[in-house]
Amino acid sequence: MSPPGWPDFPTPLIHKWWFAVYTLYQIFKVINRISKDSFFVDKKIQIVAIIGAIAFSVFVLTSPDDPIPLPEPTSNSKSDSVIILAENLDKPRGIAISDDRIFVTEKDGLIRVIQNDILLDSPLATFRSADVFDGGLLGITLDPEFSTNHYLYVFLTYEEDGNLWNKILKIKESENKLKNVQTIFDKIPGSSFTNGGFLKFGPDEKLYVGTGTVSDSSHLPQDLNSLAGKILRLNDDGTIPDDNPFSNSPVYSLGHRHTQGMTWDDDGNLYVAEFGPEKNDEINLILPGKNYGWPEEECSGDTNFENAILCYDPSIEPGGILFYSGDRFDFEFPFILASMRASNLYQLDFEEGLSSQQSILSGIGRVRDVVEGPDGSLYVITSNTDGKGFPDATDDKLLRILK
Repeated sequence: MSPPGWPDFPTPLIHKWWFAVYTLYQIFKVINRISKDSFFVDKKIQIVAIIGAIAFSVFVLTSPDDPIPLPEPTSNSKSDSVIILAENLDKPRGIAISDDRIFVTEKDGLIRVIQNDILLDSPLATFRSADVFDGGLLGITLDPEFSTNHYLYVFLTYEEDGNLWNKILKIKESENKLKNVQTIFDKIPGSSFTNGGFLKFGPDEKLYVGTGTVSDSSHLPQDLNSLAGKILRLNDDGTIPDDNPFSNSPVYSLGHRHTQGMTWDDDGNLYVAEFGPEKNDEINLILPGKNYGWPEEECSGDTNFENAILCYDPSIEPGGILFYSGDRFDFEFPFILASMRASNLYQLDFEEGLSSQQSILSGIGRVRDVVEGPDGSLYVITSNTDGKGFPDATDDKLLRILK
């Protein structure tokens, strides 16, 4: 058990390092106090005590990491069952669903295909992605006319001449095989930790893309000439729509840190979920041309910026969000939110606030993304192999929640 006041640790290894350093510090304090208070403490005894403290710290650091056992998938009374469709996915990041297939991106560059509830052995495509903690092959979405044109879009972090960048790829597939790849938008500043990377087509059939800041000390999200920390709005070929809020600019809104989810309600309002630095995760109602404050403001308080409609302190690490429009579930509230740090799938009403939040699914670890299928089922991917979770032998998973 950690002493009171200790922070939450993203991994067991960091926890152990912290504990080892803390132990050494406390032992040295005791030795120092005894040395000052007594003339009879032999130097050899001090040396032996120091060696013992170091040996104990080495033992702590080299002890095995036994993952915390996770309970079996459970669901509340709103759904009848949870079906595991795929296992052993490697750091999955996004889901896109057509009438007959499910596409999942894996961080290290693969697009996996699930067809007839079976994970196919061969990936649709494999891309070379940057080897950074929170970058790689990230978001994925399907063209509104996918059933006829077979186009997919993905967000990819890559390295070039020692610099990190992100780009948007337009992919044509046929019978689960890659036919053509085109870069339609490039040179979005990249980062090891905050790339954003979520993309979806809106009700207006424009492509909306969430980008991240290059670092928490960067002010690029406030710079209209930079693509970092923005919501971008593009045509399906990567060109700039004539009716964007800023002339000849792909920028739709600015002042974002690390967007992770995006959805529209039935009135066409756009909502985005994004990570805060250590707290103050936000749900924002996105209005064209507006500034959401990062890094000058977190959540609310400055009249120069748009306030978040929801603010999470402490952080829950929000993932995908959606406005549920199906009739398979009788949810009390329409918005569905995936949470990694809180290890939950929630339903809630953004207008009513956090008091409306209710669990739909827990017991599967970190929940990365959620989408609605053509039949109204919910599909989620876990994120237990991302370096912050406690994966079991079959993680990560794609699950379908049925009524």
